[in-house]
Amino acid sequence: MPSRRFSRPRAAVVVTAAVALLLAACSPGGGTSSEPSGEPVTGGTLTYASGDAEPSCLDPHVGGNYPQALIATQYLESLVSLDEDGEVVPWLATEWDASDDGLEWEFTLRDDVTFTDGTPFDAEAVAANIAHVQDPATASSTGYLALAKIKDVVAVDDHLVRFEMSAPDSALLESLSQVWVAMESPTALERSQEDNCAAPVGTGPFVVDTWERQDSVTLVRNDDYNSPPADVAEATEGSDLPYLDSIVWRFIPDSASRYAALQSGEVQVIDNAQPDTIKSAESDDAIEELDAPRPGASNRIELNSGKAPFDDERVREAFIRSVNVDDGIQSLFFGTAERSYSPLSSVEPLGLSLPDLFAVDTDGASTLLDDAGWDERDADGYRVKDGERLTLDFPVSTNQSIPAEQSLFEQVQADAKTEGFEIKLQPLDLSSWYGVLAENEYDLVSAPYTKVGPDVLRILYHSDSITPAPSGYFANLAQVDDADLDELLTQASATSDAGERASLYEEAQRIILEGYYILPLYDQQNHFLRSSAVQGLRAMPTVSTPTFAGAWLVP
Repeated sequence: MPSRRFSRPRAAVVVTAAVALLLAACSPGGGTSSEPSGEPVTGGTLTYASGDAEPSCLDPHVGGNYPQALIATQYLESLVSLDEDGEVVPWLATEWDASDDGLEWEFTLRDDVTFTDGTPFDAEAVAANIAHVQDPATASSTGYLALAKIKDVVAVDDHLVRFEMSAPDSALLESLSQVWVAMESPTALERSQEDNCAAPVGTGPFVVDTWERQDSVTLVRNDDYNSPPADVAEATEGSDLPYLDSIVWRFIPDSASRYAALQSGEVQVIDNAQPDTIKSAESDDAIEELDAPRPGASNRIELNSGKAPFDDERVREAFIRSVNVDDGIQSLFFGTAERSYSPLSSVEPLGLSLPDLFAVDTDGASTLLDDAGWDERDADGYRVKDGERLTLDFPVSTNQSIPAEQSLFEQVQADAKTEGFEIKLQPLDLSSWYGVLAENEYDLVSAPYTKVGPDVLRILYHSDSITPAPSGYFANLAQVDDADLDELLTQASATSDAGERASLYEEAQRIILEGYYILPLYDQQNHFLRSSAVQGLRAMPTVSTPTFAGAWLVP
């Protein structure tokens, strides 16, 4: 049995040298708008308008998508966070350390924090939260996949908790910084899932007060708030956070209506600002932008290699060589997005970019299709093989894909037609989109996935991820099944040596890109527009969600 020697828990910022070196190299997500001006003002109600789909559950343990993360950031907190330099900093855990073999982690917890229902935050609460995420009945996907290697959680004493791992996990701290595994009151978790979804209970700066479905959620100030992450606590020492009395979180799907509401002063912050709106807002002195690209994966089109026709690499390459993405991004995004050639977001420093693989080559594409047996065309100009048209089903989530991106897909459709691909674009609401994916009724798909760190590659491209999570969602939508890639991702996940980890992830990305499993497009966008009356708004350096813990309204 491997040794499991622990050194004494020590300050988190000097945790293991390997992890510290690794994280020091990270350039995190998150972001800030202009520096706050003036002294903070206490009181007032801020209205936020979201263009993302209204969550069906406000508990981000359940499912685990970005709209949940956006709002849950206001009332839930995690064990650790990241600072602006990408270093892990204490939050609800003050210190931590791993055993030499990486199979046990111990976390020392704050002893002065209470959930807003009066339940103490302690080691038993941490154990209850991990169990909740891992319980199949919770139907978690994002949190479940992030914490897959935690085998058991032991409350050593009230404020010391030990994680026993099934295998070393070099991404554990990154995973624990995410809101999808944030801490909730174990007392509240004992309620029915319906009740907990309606009003999760955390330790954050705000409390869920009311939820008017299809309209808004009202959050009110946590008067006893005392637990910002270490970097915020240091910067705001002596302040009485949060400054706002309440937040009204509205759901306004139409982008033009959201912007009009911002211009009129009806709301003070909007998300999902569209490219044309961002350009328009540049000339308005009363509006400022917060640009916070999400970490994890880039926005990309996944090619389903699990079935014909994309089980043939020649057909995958032919498709990618057929389409001109650059022109579409330039014309449709007005300079608000840059082309990506990597599986990873630009805020992930270990991203590998290989532009030459995505150069348009229609002659080469034609040859590849001929070689693959798609060497005839029907009366409409589409390629045919054994009497079957080269047709690709492309379901599009209208809740997750902005109009500019949907227009980009239409341009891809037109380009690919020239080479004989028939692309059937299917605009669907989120629920229907999930259903089509679950039935494997797609050849192309664009699915955002946000996770701190390059471990997102394991979740998206390890063959284990072809098996659905308890929620029914499977992350490996390209259905990559490559033993060499699996081994690389497994090794990368197990090593804490920064150089070795970087090398393994580079090799893994090379397999993904050179296998033509994906067509990278651009970073996952996070453009927020705010009234200049809103000060102190920032995006979390974890998954780039906005936080209003230190925000105030100028009268």
